[in-house]
Amino acid sequence: MSKFQSAADLKSQIVLGEDSRRQFKQDVTNADALAAEMAAFANSEGGVILLGVADDGSAPGLSLADVGRINQLISNAASQHIRSPLTVSTENLELDNGRIVIMLTVPKGIDKPYFDRNGVIWLKSGADKRRVNSKEELRRLFQSVDQFHADELPTKADIDKLDKLRFRDFLRDVYQQPWPESAEDLLTLLQNMNLATDDGVLNLAGVLLFAERPEWIKPQFIVKAIRYPGNTIHSTDYLDTEDFSGPFRKLFDDTLAFIMRNLHKVQAGQGVNSPGIAEIPASVFEELLVNALVHRDYLVSATIRLFIFDDRIEIVSPGHLPNNLTVEKIRAGISNIRNPILASYVAKGMLPYKGLGSGIKRALQNWPDIDFTDDRERCLFIATVHRKEIGK
Repeated sequence: MSKFQSAADLKSQIVLGEDSRRQFKQDVTNADALAAEMAAFANSEGGVILLGVADDGSAPGLSLADVGRINQLISNAASQHIRSPLTVSTENLELDNGRIVIMLTVPKGIDKPYFDRNGVIWLKSGADKRRVNSKEELRRLFQSVDQFHADELPTKADIDKLDKLRFRDFLRDVYQQPWPESAEDLLTLLQNMNLATDDGVLNLAGVLLFAERPEWIKPQFIVKAIRYPGNTIHSTDYLDTEDFSGPFRKLFDDTLAFIMRNLHKVQAGQGVNSPGIAEIPASVFEELLVNALVHRDYLVSATIRLFIFDDRIEIVSPGHLPNNLTVEKIRAGISNIRNPILASYVAKGMLPYKGLGSGIKRALQNWPDIDFTDDRERCLFIATVHRKEIGK
């Protein structure tokens, strides 16, 4: 039996209360109920259950007989009451009064989603848990362990929705290949290029990259841009606004043009009759827009939003950072590909792209005053480019 350094160390954890990574249970007697708690942790970020600790934070502890019974129950719940079986660990922590708290550690699962014996998928929701009750949430679980990607999703668009000129030019310029001779050959080619499904429809990547009017098929995947006066959002007062739609390249070009036309131009030593150069290099926004379009969460049915204020520009992407990514990691150039088909085509020249994981670093090199916010509660990722006061 080991000690958690000291009883005081254990108490310091207990006093923090329950949250999405830590839970208290004074006792457990039902393997199914415990399995549901463990599955919720495994389907989320993992966590610890302190057995022998009451909900109010008191620690009556467990007797040696309780410890034997509960450890057997834990083993049964993890191996027989969860699909797939979980590997968990336990540590017995001795209290000052000689009684014991079991620290049950449940790792973040690598074989998500985990079901309880009744076929229910549980997720942590703060200190509590909740059932997964939508296809979108289930897809996101598969996405988190690379078993599924949103850009593979089938759409209702047949291959006749292709922008034939755009796709023809891409085949010619990238693959030096002519337009297929028949509709069957075209479908086979699209399937081989991961742009169409086995059922003969365009997948999401095919629609976003090469459909003639993607917004008719997926109206939520556009960019909404607004230039506000001052530094706050107004309900009706704005200086410039536009919604951008179309294939990926058009979406990128139009959004970048909106940003650049709303930036100040500075002379920077040029003649007074010169057009001046933008206050922030265009390359900064190229990198951030590529990141927003390629790495956003397409399982969230929402638009990318662009807000331009006097003191900053915000690019708001649906979906928080995937898996174990953090703001610190992306600033260091570490990335995780959420939409691999889109990323592969962007790397072929669909958008300005200079390498996996390097875009954020390049943006920061060109303009260090950028903040990134991973808002997990609202399921958003926000890039905030701060502007300098004119003349400074």
